[in-house]
This record gives sequence, structure tokens and C-alpha cells, in this order.
Amino acid sequence: MEVWASLMDTNKTIRRFASHEEQKAEVYRYWRSRPVGEKLAAVWEATADAYAFKGITYDPTRRSEATLTRIQRPRG
Repeated sequence: MEVWASLMDTNKTIRRFASHEEQKAEVYRYWRSRPVGEKLAAVWEATADAYAFKGITYDPTRRSEATLTRIQRPRG
């Protein structure tokens, strides 16, 4: 629960950037500085939100219904 508390932190800082590249570099520096667990929690939340946006309930325990097929080609 501690990870979620840090994600929901209300202390915000507004920054102005001279370019999109500078902003992008700052975002990369921020995520590189975060612990692995916090990164995974953020990905989990973003994935669930993306599925919810499409009207699908995200259930990671559900097995994929896709069928895999292997085609072997002759060498040569």
C-alpha cells in the first residue's frame, strides 16, 4: 500500500521547458530514479486504465484465448 500512497502524492511542481526534448529527458530521468516496484505499479495501473477505457475488465489471471501455430519451413 505504501507504493500506492506515493503514487497518489498531492505535492506537485509545475515546470516549464524550453523544448519537447527537454521535457522528455526530464520524464526519463524521473522514471529512472523511481524504485522498480513503483514502476511496475504504474504500468499495472496504466494497463488496467487502458482496458477500462475500452470497456474491458483487466484480469491478468485469465489465460489468452489466442491459438498459437508453428510453421516449419524447409531450410535452403
